[in-house]
Amino acid sequence: MAHPTRILWIAILASFVSFLDGTVVNVALPAIDRELGGGLATQQWVVDGYLITLGALMLVAGSVSDAFGRALVLRIGLVGFGIASLAIAAAPDPLFLVIARLVQGAAGAFLVPSSLALITSTFSGAAQAKAIGTWTSFTTGAMVVGPVVGGALVDLASWRLAFLINVIPIGVTLWLVRGIRDPERHPDARIDVLGAALCALGLGGLVFALIEQPRLGWGHPAIGTTLVGGAVLFALFLLRQRTARAPILPLELFRVRNFWTGNVATTFVYAALALNGFVVAIYLQEGAGLSATLAGLASLPITILMILLSSRVGALAGRWGARAFMAVGPLLMAGGSLLLLTVAPDFDYWWQVLPSMVVFGLGLSITVAPLTSTILGAIGPERSGIASAVNNAISRVAGLIAVAMIGTIVGGTLDLEGFHRACLVVSALLAAGGVVSWLGIRDPAREAA
Repeated sequence: MAHPTRILWIAILASFVSFLDGTVVNVALPAIDRELGGGLATQQWVVDGYLITLGALMLVAGSVSDAFGRALVLRIGLVGFGIASLAIAAAPDPLFLVIARLVQGAAGAFLVPSSLALITSTFSGAAQAKAIGTWTSFTTGAMVVGPVVGGALVDLASWRLAFLINVIPIGVTLWLVRGIRDPERHPDARIDVLGAALCALGLGGLVFALIEQPRLGWGHPAIGTTLVGGAVLFALFLLRQRTARAPILPLELFRVRNFWTGNVATTFVYAALALNGFVVAIYLQEGAGLSATLAGLASLPITILMILLSSRVGALAGRWGARAFMAVGPLLMAGGSLLLLTVAPDFDYWWQVLPSMVVFGLGLSITVAPLTSTILGAIGPERSGIASAVNNAISRVAGLIAVAMIGTIVGGTLDLEGFHRACLVVSALLAAGGVVSWLGIRDPAREAA
């Protein structure tokens, strides 16, 4: 068995790759639109193309991780992610770019669940909560590197180079993971390919309808067909999970109170985070007139607070229980989002945006590590891969749907009025996440005491 510190660094760097790409994309969207065209719909598809395959195949990746080994899954994900990044950098038109993002999302699906499964199978108890807090604080470094370096590359060279900055962490992680041996493969291991297809097609249909509806209208045949078809296929996916011999979404996991409650909170919180990241990055450039670099730097206070506090908060949650942290954190973020309503035509970052970033960052620092450790700690280590995959898939699908609905939320144009509407929706989602956590989460150690 490799040293726990090495395992932790492998988990951090593998996840860093996926998080890095997510933060690079938002600051690059206006530049992509200027060069390749397509408007808001193309910008949504660049984000959601990645999230569709990421959310659908993450469940498969969790099953593969538990059945065939976490190190093997990590290697597949890292190599595929690197190849897809090269394709994105060479994209000649929006269609090629979206297809490359679909491939990148498929590769990214193999990274985060396996990373967290490595942590949960190596650490336990308070040490696990602290390790997850450390993982959170370091992977949050992607929120610094992505917007700042990505924004600088967009301003000084090309948005294409911004998608190549993950090459270094991919190479380092592949070097670290060498020699890591997985347990013996299960001879009866099965992968539910049909379930994965139903999930991906169902999500794809729903997202297509939500993104294209503001442009085509509800009366267009393509909207109704894909919306109903997507919903039916996703319903069939859920039905199949009740009868499949090797389900990629084991529904019995949701009988565990902290697991299902934590995932409901995850749905609200991560839908809000995706919506907030998208609209802030684009509005600060297209509405407020900031450069890509300055737009990337705007959220720096959030990242600094995450790096400084996440590990400590994770340790405290492991000692005192996560319920209060998971309730207070989202409510603080909701308040931070409401502060963005002060953004006015006469734009001033220091008075209109910075206070929001500080309050939002404090709330996010209080939320993420306790949320993650509570959900994963509710399930035994032998199923940590699929538990992590389910939680990550739910967070990505929540973000996927939130981004797909941006056109409807902002009224088709991300002007100041649309930006304010989005801030109100973000605040409402976060407040719901805090309330769900307070009402539903239980702290087993406290109750036993």
